Amino acid sequence: MFPFAKERDYFPILQEQVMLSSCSQSALSRQVEEAIHSYVDTLRYTGMDWMRWMAEVEEAKTQFAKLINAEPEEIAVLSCVSECASSIASAFDFAGKRNQIVTTEMDFPSVGHVWLAQEKKGAQVKFIPSQESVIPLAYYDQFVNEQTLITSIPHVSYYNGFKQDLTKIAEIVHQKGSYLFVDAYQSAGSVAIDVKAMDVDFLATGMQKYMLGIPGIAFLYVKKEVAEKLEPAVTGWFGRTNPFAFDIRCLDYAAGARRFETGTPPMINGYAANAALRLLHEVGVERIEAYLSDLSETAVMYAGERGLTVVSPVEKSQKASNTAIYIPQASKAEALLKERNVIVSARNDVIRIAPHYYNTKAEVKTAIDALAEVAAHLQEA
Repeated sequence: MFPFAKERDYFPILQEQVMLSSCSQSALSRQVEEAIHSYVDTLRYTGMDWMRWMAEVEEAKTQFAKLINAEPEEIAVLSCVSECASSIASAFDFAGKRNQIVTTEMDFPSVGHVWLAQEKKGAQVKFIPSQESVIPLAYYDQFVNEQTLITSIPHVSYYNGFKQDLTKIAEIVHQKGSYLFVDAYQSAGSVAIDVKAMDVDFLATGMQKYMLGIPGIAFLYVKKEVAEKLEPAVTGWFGRTNPFAFDIRCLDYAAGARRFETGTPPMINGYAANAALRLLHEVGVERIEAYLSDLSETAVMYAGERGLTVVSPVEKSQKASNTAIYIPQASKAEALLKERNVIVSARNDVIRIAPHYYNTKAEVKTAIDALAEVAAHLQEA
């Protein structure tokens, strides 16, 4: 039986459309919508309620810290994962012997662009290639060395849902003396994350995908032992010890991860994030991950039955919720499916079927049936 019937009712769009685009944007819940209206009400009726706004953002921090087993002081609020990576990169000096950045060909392009931008500061950037849509664990031992300052990886690939073992990778790169930066945008909310057990140094994610929120806000985890050693050049007034001192001549750094914050937090997004994170805690990410593993297996098997080519990993332990199906005209296929009230997400030459806990097996099969018909139509055209 479908285990989330009550929770499915939180998402009105599901009454009209099949929404399987959580790798890009999840469905909007009533709770998140109400939180957004709550912020708008403060503007309408009080004009400004600064302390209440900040309290909402701080509570969202606390909720996110709980989600990944961190402490609230290890969390910074920024606008997007690219800004998180830029803030971290700005705190490093690449003038010494340890001046290498190792990233992967599976990182989201904007994260790779952040690291490439550090070449102007003397950084040497190396890319770990993929092999048959995955990155063998041995590649980290091969590419990361005593010159590597930071290793950047996606927890889950945005392209095909390939999921990596953070604990094993952290062990390898730390043995080489490298920090580990994790982009968790495609995993947080759908895969259980424990930054302490996994021994991650930096982790960044936004709210709009599996975290059930909206664009415009991201959370950056910085291990407290690491944070105190770094002073980011990308900064702002909330990165100060006392932002309200308004001392233009004093550049100090707040304790913990807050030193990586910049300007005024996105308040409306903080309201939405707080509501979304409460939803995730209500259901439990462990339950969500187990259910999505089942939906993922259904998607792979049924796509094969319909004659479609799956480019996601076959090994269950290496695959998250996203099932990537090869379609040469993926963007066109996405538009045609939307006309049928099926919302999926195209990337390059794949259509990504990315369910969340509110989706059913029937919806996954409906989307794949529609995709098979659209693919046949595009091939004939």
